[in-house]
Amino acid sequence: MFSQACRLCGEQLNQPFLDLGVSPLANSYVKSIHHMEYVYPLRVVVCEHCYLVQTEDYETPDHIFTDYAYFSSFSDSWLEHCERYVGEMTARFGLTSSHQVMEIASNDGYLLQYFAERGIPVMGIEPAANVAAIAIEKGIPSVVDFFGTRLAESLSAQGKRADLLLGNNVLAHVPDLNDFVAGMKVALNPKGLITMEFPHLMQLIEHCQFDTIYHEHFSYLSLTAVRRLFDKHGLTIFDVEELPTHGGSLRIYASHADDPQYPVSGRVAALLAQETVYGLTDLATYRNFHRKVFRLKRALLQFLLERKSQGRQIVGYGAPAKGNTLINYCGINHEYLDYTVDRSTYKQGHYLPGSRIPIYDPEKLKETKPDYLFILPWNIKEEIMEQTAFIREWGGRWLLAVPELQVVE
Repeated sequence: MFSQACRLCGEQLNQPFLDLGVSPLANSYVKSIHHMEYVYPLRVVVCEHCYLVQTEDYETPDHIFTDYAYFSSFSDSWLEHCERYVGEMTARFGLTSSHQVMEIASNDGYLLQYFAERGIPVMGIEPAANVAAIAIEKGIPSVVDFFGTRLAESLSAQGKRADLLLGNNVLAHVPDLNDFVAGMKVALNPKGLITMEFPHLMQLIEHCQFDTIYHEHFSYLSLTAVRRLFDKHGLTIFDVEELPTHGGSLRIYASHADDPQYPVSGRVAALLAQETVYGLTDLATYRNFHRKVFRLKRALLQFLLERKSQGRQIVGYGAPAKGNTLINYCGINHEYLDYTVDRSTYKQGHYLPGSRIPIYDPEKLKETKPDYLFILPWNIKEEIMEQTAFIREWGGRWLLAVPELQVVE
């Protein structure tokens, strides 16, 4: 029996989805190899009533997000995605200097900077003070706080409400989904609209993206569950798009339920039907997932053991949270992976949590000339392969594990 109730509907949880053993917090990079770490069970269950998938609570958002190691601007392809989004939203909804754009979990200003360049007023809300400081340096007004009804009511009392309220990859990070979405309704102008992007649970299952499961991702989302959540708080999802980002994401569009200006697109019903056909409302779909995960683990460990016994050097590219889930679940340490590299100066000179694999600047690849470069942030593999094309000079190859083991020459 799971120890808590569903974050969406409040029913008691008792249907397992996946057990990944124990793991440290995925973004808690270690400064010293002698540093002590806490580890926590990493178990996920599905609600048999609303089909929300969620982890068990062990740490508070304050501990996880107050000093944060993820900076969105280090990915060129993600910045390109966000710049396209700004152009599309501006054109589709006629945004001008008379509108207010508000982003929840605005990080380092990676997206709002493009609205600001167009003269559209922006406001960021970001709980991690170290990350928000970078946005403020860019000239992006930012409130350092967690979003919910308390903050939304405070901003509304100051006359600050959004014409476009957006959040990218934040909904999964929220422990109190009902308070969060209720706050969005308060923060939205009567004729305003919401867009939210989040990884699609259907893609997680289909492509064995189990490494996207970690403690700061409290929930794993389908349109089926999210529509129920928004309906509960007087918000209507009137459109949905499928995106390639993060291994397959959804972008939902929502407005106040009593606002008739946005008719509901047929794409909403079509995707809900697709999720049903796939099996997202069938508990057997969730019960069988662990078999796919174990097969992937076994194949990866066999590959690493064989290549290391042949004297090959294998190193990682990236120090993403998803990589830490995969590494710790598979029991990989520096005996399998000599080191990893990352463009983020915030991570360089540290060690991956749990595995204690050292993190270096990407220039180290040219010093050691590894045989295999294991791409941990597989969602941006094309970008990484382009940046590291030089490994071909010494016969280096790229290694991918998700959705299946693959070597690219």
